[in-house]
Amino acid sequence: MDYVYGPGRNHLFVPGPVNIPESVLRAMNRNNEDYRSPAVPAMTKTLLEDVKKIFKTTTGTPFLIPTTGTGAWESALTNTLSPGDRVISFLIGQFSLLWIDQQQRLGFNVDVIESDWGQGANLDIMASKLAADTQHSIKAICIVHNETATGVTNNLAKVRRILDDYRHPALLLVDGVSSICALDFRMDEWGVDVALTGSQKALSLPTGIGMVCASPKALEASKTAKSYRVFFDWKDYLKFYKMGTYWPYTPSIQLLYGLREALDLIFEEGLDNVIARHTRLATATRLAVEAWGLKNCTQKEEWFSDTVTAVLVPSYIDSSEIVRRAWKRYNLSLGLGLNKVAGKVFRIGHLGNLNELQLLGCLSGVEMVLKDVGYPVKLGSGVGAAAAYLQNSTPLIQSRI
Repeated sequence: MDYVYGPGRNHLFVPGPVNIPESVLRAMNRNNEDYRSPAVPAMTKTLLEDVKKIFKTTTGTPFLIPTTGTGAWESALTNTLSPGDRVISFLIGQFSLLWIDQQQRLGFNVDVIESDWGQGANLDIMASKLAADTQHSIKAICIVHNETATGVTNNLAKVRRILDDYRHPALLLVDGVSSICALDFRMDEWGVDVALTGSQKALSLPTGIGMVCASPKALEASKTAKSYRVFFDWKDYLKFYKMGTYWPYTPSIQLLYGLREALDLIFEEGLDNVIARHTRLATATRLAVEAWGLKNCTQKEEWFSDTVTAVLVPSYIDSSEIVRRAWKRYNLSLGLGLNKVAGKVFRIGHLGNLNELQLLGCLSGVEMVLKDVGYPVKLGSGVGAAAAYLQNSTPLIQSRI
């Protein structure tokens, strides 16, 4: 934004990367340190303990890898599987598509279950495949918890129930990049074997930490997995964990301090309160969309995402023009439609460290843009619907009671 100046703040409402709190920016504004000194391992130890809390696990082992969500994907796969292993993976949008592409390029035998974009994972087909797999040739179920391209959230508890019903030993690998710390996620309770997220989403940090958490079952699988891995090898991390130095290579000192502050903010608000806030903001956004007379890309309420809303536009409007106009005229950043829904949807991200008034500012900007591109929206309709809901549902700020 420094190269294309606009007055005031940029209103960042893409579904990641998200707004970074001022206190996190200040925490990261520091010089480099020797990561082999006693201070950094001591901080890392507490970070690893606290990261387990956002995954809601007491038995998992977390890894803080200097990478993006894509690297976290690769770490989850290569540490638990061998080339040629059969895995079930669900294609429901752009990011599940990209993970499937990675799985195939890594040499796994990927059994793809595809749904229309806007629908959730077809768990009935998964159940039939598990029922037929009496030899247990399926080694893993790979599922994106929250598909940001279409605003679809999958039911992980149901996935676990189906696996248990058929007494199937397949690993459950979950992409929680845009869900963990924003949506209800219970690693231990749902029997998730590997969960992963990225620092630039609900944690409200810069991109750069891929967080992977492995169950005891996944760690055991890593001992026999034959996929090549070097940078992402859990074994190297575990070796340094035992030594008490924690890092097999140089971490980003600044991001670690940022993570410390980001976790402190989440715990101060309360993780369950953070999740409730995301539900509240998402509900307000959907009420605004309904008031505008537009439709949600997500086809059923059970799949609605509380971190992003993908909005379908009429056929005579190119949704990409909405995104361009929002940025050029109102300094508002919205998410483009991707791949199959390019030009058909724009996306409103409502995740991370943001509040009700920030969201209402975004929704007012969207209304003006819709008017600009020729959609007959009544100015104030969506904002009014969202504000009425938020005025009745927003609690007092806990720290100010």
